[in-house]
Amino acid sequence: MTKVEALIRPQKLDDVKTALSDMGIKGMTVTEVRGSGKQKGFTQHYRGAEYTVNLLQKTKVEVVVSSAEAHAVAEAIAKAAHTGEIGDGKIFLIPVTESIRIRTGETGDVALN
Repeated sequence: MTKVEALIRPQKLDDVKTALSDMGIKGMTVTEVRGSGKQKGFTQHYRGAEYTVNLLQKTKVEVVVSSAEAHAVAEAIAKAAHTGEIGDGKIFLIPVTESIRIRTGETGDVALN
């Protein structure tokens, strides 16, 4: 099993959800996060004062899939989230050693479906 963790632009979430749904991926976790990278942030003026905003809003999408599906899922997310500009995000593939469904006690790949 592999956890696919993607940090994407918030406005691309619907495209990513559609791409995952088209692949048959039913479960995912979506979190609003803030972070910095190559974008460096921007300067904003508010009531005459200047503020530097260097932690930008991103959306984190987490999906646990079988290891055989992980690269296809990552490619689908990358294609759906792509704009070609700095700040498109990153995707991480993280090994998962075990999964357990709390309700039934099922373990392994069976617990993912």
